[in-house]
Amino acid sequence: MNYKMLLNVIGKILLVEAVLMCLPLIIGFIYGEDTYLGFVIPIACLAAIGLPAFIFPPKDKTIYAREGFVIVAFAWLLMSLAGALPFVITKAIPSYVDAFFETVSGFTTTGASVVADVEIMPKSLLFWRSFTHWVGGMGVLVLVLAILPDYNAGVMHIFRAESPGPTVGKLVSKIKFTARILYGIYILLTVVEMIFLVCGKMPFFDAVVLSFGTAGTGGFSITNNSIAYYDSTYLEMVIAVFMFLFGINFNFFYLILTGNVLGAFKIEEVRTYFIIVVIATLAIAVNIISVYGNFGQALRYAFFQVSSVSTTTGYATTDFNLWPSFSKTILLALMMIGACAGSTGGGLKVARLIILLKSAFAGVKKMARPRTVTSLRFEGETVSDSVLGTVKTFFILFIGWIIISTLLISIEGYGDIETNLSATIACFNNIGPGLGLVGPMGNYGGYSDFSKIILSINMLAGRLEIFPVMILFSPSTWKRH
Repeated sequence: MNYKMLLNVIGKILLVEAVLMCLPLIIGFIYGEDTYLGFVIPIACLAAIGLPAFIFPPKDKTIYAREGFVIVAFAWLLMSLAGALPFVITKAIPSYVDAFFETVSGFTTTGASVVADVEIMPKSLLFWRSFTHWVGGMGVLVLVLAILPDYNAGVMHIFRAESPGPTVGKLVSKIKFTARILYGIYILLTVVEMIFLVCGKMPFFDAVVLSFGTAGTGGFSITNNSIAYYDSTYLEMVIAVFMFLFGINFNFFYLILTGNVLGAFKIEEVRTYFIIVVIATLAIAVNIISVYGNFGQALRYAFFQVSSVSTTTGYATTDFNLWPSFSKTILLALMMIGACAGSTGGGLKVARLIILLKSAFAGVKKMARPRTVTSLRFEGETVSDSVLGTVKTFFILFIGWIIISTLLISIEGYGDIETNLSATIACFNNIGPGLGLVGPMGNYGGYSDFSKIILSINMLAGRLEIFPVMILFSPSTWKRH
């Protein structure tokens, strides 16, 4: 383990967080809020820790796979621990465990909240709360790789450890340029959404923070009724469409921008994602016609919630907790599947679902015809045994993690099986609202500190896709080899 390099990278990441905190500090001054100490103190502490990383760079800058996973896990944990301080110092969220839960929910783009009345929170804190979505959506370390110099080829290990999905490839020859292209697309889509929302007469501040939440597929709102507060079909559809777009693999947008439109629409995962959203929307719309009186209204609410849940954003325009069981079951399934690999969404990912289904069908075919030689293909290429093995391992850990976490938070006796299972799924898949007591009109404030810590770990493990968190806490990681 190259400890000096580990400390150097983490120090620079914390310094970047200090710079990011300057934005909500400025927002506080603009709105005349007395919240400056809540940001000045953490900024000073983070700067003091991060500056030595620039002053004393290590001689050996090698980053291996193990360092990559540990750096990613540590960075997200420490940024969340520091990011919680503004809420505690300003007493907007007095409990540090609650503030940590809220901040982890922000950076991991989950959107699960313990705040009962968000509308009384100062705008600077509302901005910081939603800004963590935007930073975490594309990835904390992807941002660092985009703005800081390359170390060596080892940064690919960091990029792979943080990027969601079964495979991660470079768009161009250098990782730094890939990171910049990704952030360029990310910023462009965010700004375009802001413009559309402002054109729909949404207040500018609201348009900015809600675009942060949409881009990061996070879901923190600044009103107690989420998007339903605006009661505007136009605004709902703008947000729904952009949620859907941010759930698409960013390679799709890169191909579009480079003129390869045909190649973009040939991406198997994207086509499957489109089909899932369309079928789920129509099925729910038909099922909830009796709730809203006509198919048009039913389709409106169905598309928004399918787009929100399938991309693991978590915004709401209605209390889907009151929908028929069939519709709620579809939403629960969408929570598990999630969005595309290489997007800002969470969940199992459509790519893994495709690979697992193809593997299952190939297995059945092999049982019927043992001598048949089959090769599993995805996106026009043969899936290697190592990739297939990693996908299967992830799926086993994915199911096991959900079962164990549900049992742990059920110990205290809060809520029923629907509440606790959906809370675990919603946090682990970075969705936010679940069913029952943690539905779109509820929150996670009723859970004990123990359960909130378990759910916070779930959010981190889900966003980082399990492996970095497990490697961080594995004793063998810290042994000298």
